[in-house]
Amino acid sequence: MKSLEAALASAKNHKHAVAPLAPKDGFPKLPKIGGVRFAAVQAGVRYAGRYDVMMALCDPGTTIAGVFTRSSTRSANVLDCQAKLGSDPSGGAAIIVNSGNSNAFTGSSGENAVAEISKTVADVTGVAENRVYTASTGVIGERLPYDRITTKIGDLNDALDESGIEFAARAIMTTDTFPKGSMAEVEIGGRTVRIAGIAKGSGMIAPDMATMLVYIFTDAKVEQKVLQAYLSGLIDETFNSITVDSDTSTSDTLILAATGASGVEVTPKDEAFQTGLRSVMMDLAHQVIRDGEGATKFVEIHVSGAKSKADARTHAMSIANSPLVKTAIAGEDPNWGRIVAAIGKSGAAADRDKLSISFGDILVAEKGWVSPEYREEQGANYMLGEEIVINVDLGLGKGEATVWTCDLTHAYIQINADYRS
Repeated sequence: MKSLEAALASAKNHKHAVAPLAPKDGFPKLPKIGGVRFAAVQAGVRYAGRYDVMMALCDPGTTIAGVFTRSSTRSANVLDCQAKLGSDPSGGAAIIVNSGNSNAFTGSSGENAVAEISKTVADVTGVAENRVYTASTGVIGERLPYDRITTKIGDLNDALDESGIEFAARAIMTTDTFPKGSMAEVEIGGRTVRIAGIAKGSGMIAPDMATMLVYIFTDAKVEQKVLQAYLSGLIDETFNSITVDSDTSTSDTLILAATGASGVEVTPKDEAFQTGLRSVMMDLAHQVIRDGEGATKFVEIHVSGAKSKADARTHAMSIANSPLVKTAIAGEDPNWGRIVAAIGKSGAAADRDKLSISFGDILVAEKGWVSPEYREEQGANYMLGEEIVINVDLGLGKGEATVWTCDLTHAYIQINADYRS
């Protein structure tokens, strides 16, 4: 077997040109999380010479929480994982993920693939089948050649390493241009708790949890129901507040695993743990937007003054998903009229003569018309930046919401037109 360092160097050789919005320092140095080990292999699920399957093996006592896409056409993997939440943690847990094929819309063949992979992982690792969590990402509607995966599970088991999380992050990439990782360390009762997470996601990203594949690990000791409450409570403000293209995947999964290796028990409403988990989730969500297919701009949209929080979110998502707004941003055109149109079509309450629009701190429009002090060159200069903030005040109430998106460029069309080529 290759050393972890040599294998990781090989994994770095098969990637797209890195997105301009990628973190400048590359993949972060993540802490080792006691109680979990990682491995990845080349299985040839779709592409030759590509690391495309990863496995994480968690020690006995690990609790698992999860959130998933609500797509009506979700994959067999998603349905299987949902059914397994809350199972007995005494025998440990395994997570196995392949890229290149989503195993979605494949009928009984998809269900059989999940069963065979789960059984083989159980046989090799000793983890119970109902504690094997599978995921697949890639092309929809093609049968998963699961035998290419099952024949490699022994190799995965042999290669498990507590330092292998970056390797795992690379193996789950599809059109991603960089692996995504984040970490936090928090103090609870004078002792350190570590949290580390990885994600994949670049296109087919829209709020409906989980919007992508995300795996987060902590060495805290957390009961399953408590862990699920933390995760579910943070979803809307993080992963459910990002959108690349308004399309929701059939395969989206977020798994949070608490190994308990630190011995530090986390109880409900622990502020330190919640803050650390929120930090990791928000960072990973933003990295997905920064790697949006063809993206050149990271865009924050903040809506305030709505009649309700729900209305504010509706308006924000209408702006974020508008192709006209997104292409204007790509062209560095401060076309605030397109924002007005997106507000008007959202279906939530709005009053033309009460709303105001700003680009960053630049007041662009107010009281139903362009601001008297606004000059077009101000907006044009602001749009040259890589990070754009659009502020909308509806003037109707106290509801507010923030969402994040990216621009829409020619590269998005090219990537998706050639996706199966």
